[in-house]
Amino acid sequence: MSALLDAGSLAALERQVADDLARTAHPRAPWLVPHAGPDGRPAYDVVIVGAGQSGLATAFGLMRSGVTNLLVLDRAEPGREGPWLTYARMHTLRSPKDFTGPDLGLPSLTYQSWHEARWGEASWRALDLIPKEHWAEYLLWYRTVTGLPVRNGVEVTAIAPAAVDGLLAIETRRDGVDATLFARKVVLATGQEGMGRWASLPVLDAIPPHLKASTADPIDFAALAGRTVAVIGAGASAFDNAATALEAGAAVHLLCRRAMPQVVQPYRWLTFAGFLRHLSDLDDAWRWRFMAGIMALREGFPQPTYDRCARHPGFVLHEGAPILAVRQVGDGLELETPDGPIAADFVIAATGIQMDFGARPELRHCASNIATWADRYTPPADEANAHAATFPYLDADYALTERRPGATPWIRDVHLFGIASTVSFGPSGSSINAMTIAVPKLVAGITRGLFRADADRHWAAFQAYDVPQAVIRRA
Repeated sequence: MSALLDAGSLAALERQVADDLARTAHPRAPWLVPHAGPDGRPAYDVVIVGAGQSGLATAFGLMRSGVTNLLVLDRAEPGREGPWLTYARMHTLRSPKDFTGPDLGLPSLTYQSWHEARWGEASWRALDLIPKEHWAEYLLWYRTVTGLPVRNGVEVTAIAPAAVDGLLAIETRRDGVDATLFARKVVLATGQEGMGRWASLPVLDAIPPHLKASTADPIDFAALAGRTVAVIGAGASAFDNAATALEAGAAVHLLCRRAMPQVVQPYRWLTFAGFLRHLSDLDDAWRWRFMAGIMALREGFPQPTYDRCARHPGFVLHEGAPILAVRQVGDGLELETPDGPIAADFVIAATGIQMDFGARPELRHCASNIATWADRYTPPADEANAHAATFPYLDADYALTERRPGATPWIRDVHLFGIASTVSFGPSGSSINAMTIAVPKLVAGITRGLFRADADRHWAAFQAYDVPQAVIRRA
């Protein structure tokens, strides 16, 4: 492969990818037969909702396992799936450049190979962290070179059991036109807010919409030039939004409710094969202890993220400053903290996500019956974590489980691969660092379900198999 990459040619790399895929395609034998949907047309074996990095990697893993009758849906336009070109306001990925993910172990599909083909090996050696725009471009190339079937501009509006046993009905909307697809399995790779919504602060409820935003909202930062912005929260996204406002010419107060911001990054500690592969094999007590403990620490931010803010004289970090109240004063705001009031013209809430299954239209037929960790496990008092308790309790194949058994048995065929998988599986569907281990685990769970459901057909095919491997010649 190196000889091809030395030419710095993307076309050469794409030929290498095709060759690598062909050389490692074993076993090639098709093993799935499409099931007929209620409309008489073949149903998909798997429909993946979300064409960000997790959805694409899952589709690639499934195709490598012979699950080719699949479809990936995303409501965004091509290239704008995921956060990278929308609400991700950092300059670079925070993961080290050598973390591999969507390639699933194929060297020619790594970001490094793509980067070297675009800009050469010297550029890769000089690279510190991956620019987010380059990562978005790489993902678009990855989906093209692997031939993944992605349909953009499609919103999934509901998932329900179909009239045919063993199938799900996926209601969709595209350009105002409603349609129903049928599939045996659905994977929700819907990112950060995939099982709920962005967390809101009750103290901001009465504030007019034009004076506030969440970190996921489209924000006109240029309009904040010369104004004072309060950012509530002290995680990485809070600093990213603060920095973007500062770079636009605003003054920024960043309010951290803790005594000091979280600077230790627990996700760096857990990035080893044993944890990523086997956390989900532990009993509930150990899984909870690890993940509730990690989530209680919050996610840390790297030095460049802090420095991006600190270099601006208009940046003020307030530690131990929870928001007690917010009042509108004239055209601005006054935020009350233990250290006194802070005046601002605009506030950005960087308060993360909140599990709220009922907020997801695609889950409206099952939201009330999705089991959470609170339904399945009661931790010792000193390990309580109210936020972690709201996360869905997933089965061994990432499938949703029922709160009331038998009420919605069909959700066993809805698999969740996003940040809401965290308590059950660790940072599997939300981080690049876990992808090379998590995606094969998810794929194995899906193919296991497909194989088991077809066991009778496979047995019949085995009994009917009569292809001779040799010819006996008699004298």
